[in-house]
Amino acid sequence: MSDDLIPALITGASSGLGAHFGRVLAANGFHVILAARRKAKVTALADALNAEGKSAEAIELDVANAASVTAAFAAMSRAPDVVINNAGIAGEGTALEMPEEVFTQVLDTNLKGVFLVSQAAARAMKKRGSGGAIVNIASILGLRVAGGVSAYSASKAALVQLTRAQALEWARYGIRVNALCPGYIETPLNRAFFETDPGKALVRRIPQRRLGQLADLDAPLLMLLSPGAAYLTGCALPVDGGHLVSSL
Repeated sequence: MSDDLIPALITGASSGLGAHFGRVLAANGFHVILAARRKAKVTALADALNAEGKSAEAIELDVANAASVTAAFAAMSRAPDVVINNAGIAGEGTALEMPEEVFTQVLDTNLKGVFLVSQAAARAMKKRGSGGAIVNIASILGLRVAGGVSAYSASKAALVQLTRAQALEWARYGIRVNALCPGYIETPLNRAFFETDPGKALVRRIPQRRLGQLADLDAPLLMLLSPGAAYLTGCALPVDGGHLVSSL
């Protein structure tokens, strides 16, 4: 990688939002470090980006495993100045019926994983003395709640609070920490649901009367990472078409 490119780690980069964020940052002059448990998928994306003249590398990373996090940071060509904590799982199920192991898996991935990766990155940033920027991908379900996703909602609410705690503690080292809170974003995985009657009813409750698109997250993400946002830390930024401010 060129020394003038900012290294940016994206977790959960094998598909969906993570892969999209990798493409966006690569297109905007970052060296992207694409991380996922399935290294083959992030390797394919890194190869494609490099073939386009961008700068990327792939690493294997299980965010919920401390040894894997340590090994991943050792494997990077350079410790990141930017981290996008995107890895997460839904763990759908009612609070009454959800098995303990599902709840634990959701919290381990969505919360502990962010703690472990952010801690490793912040230690490197502090040692380097040049600061950095961390964006934790939370959700509007960390700010309000819906049925059937109790573990997910709890993990994202805790992630918003962890973001604030990290921002408070790490500001003195020039490390900014913010949370991006997407609303309902259309992806190949949920497209079929939103074509059903319940899915269409949900969309009607969004004030803009539409689903978000992946591209709707690009400008907010880049803003949180930009030098122009140097005084912005500890915020939870909803990108949801006004869903959070809709009437109950």
